[in-house]
Amino acid sequence: MQNPKKASADDWDQIIEPHDKLLNLKLGELWRYRDLIYLFVRRDFVAQYKQTILGPTWHILQPLLTTIVFTIVFGRIAKMPTDGVPPFVFFLSGTVIWTYFANVITDTSVTFSKNAHVFGKVYFPRLVTPIATTLSKLIAFAIQFLFFIAYLAYLKLTGVSISPNLWVFATPALLLALAMLALSCGLLITAMTTRYQDLAVLVSFGVQLAMYASPVIYPISSLPEKWQFWANLNPIAPILECFRYAFLGVGQFQPQQLIYSGIVISLMFMFSAIVFSRVERTFADTI
Repeated sequence: MQNPKKASADDWDQIIEPHDKLLNLKLGELWRYRDLIYLFVRRDFVAQYKQTILGPTWHILQPLLTTIVFTIVFGRIAKMPTDGVPPFVFFLSGTVIWTYFANVITDTSVTFSKNAHVFGKVYFPRLVTPIATTLSKLIAFAIQFLFFIAYLAYLKLTGVSISPNLWVFATPALLLALAMLALSCGLLITAMTTRYQDLAVLVSFGVQLAMYASPVIYPISSLPEKWQFWANLNPIAPILECFRYAFLGVGQFQPQQLIYSGIVISLMFMFSAIVFSRVERTFADTI
């Protein structure tokens, strides 16, 4: 009787191996789990408003109500400058961008705690869940962005001086950079909360503070000249300024600032992915 043939690596459809190198993130493995990413995206988007009366309409109401408050408080009462464009559309442009950024950070920052029951039962790349969250929030952004475009069209029809330009074609690149920045911040936070769970309580507060440190409700040009350099070091600032320049024709936007932002965001993404990859091995023991 012959001994059964020993199984080789070629006999298996899936081989789970430990990460043996610091930079071995196996990002290519995510492509094989694209169907799972799609299911998570669909789950997150459908479940969010499944038992609500207005459903996806909240995606429009939330930035709309926020913009109205900003227009009254910062536009009418505080007389915040808006680079010569109507305050409502100025605040709406910042709100649409920041809402996506803040939602991605908030949801990805609880990746380990929210999905611990799933991670402990079945294997799949843990980056699947934060990436799915980032993509699901992109659907909400698309709805809000279409509302923003519709309002711009209304302003043009009523004769308001708004000057979109060819930089509108850079919107996909801006959105990619914004998603990578938000995902990077979320990955770092969720990695740290496995040991320091107090950070989870501070996420919403920290995101709110970060909004006031970013040109969401004010243009860079309204700051004293000595502060403008430091404000532009915030990697989201060039994205916001470029977005406004592209669709409204206002803002102190310079291409080199956008290049700087892209470099910083790329480095942040690689660092956060490495940290996330190292923490995911032992998170079950500390969470």
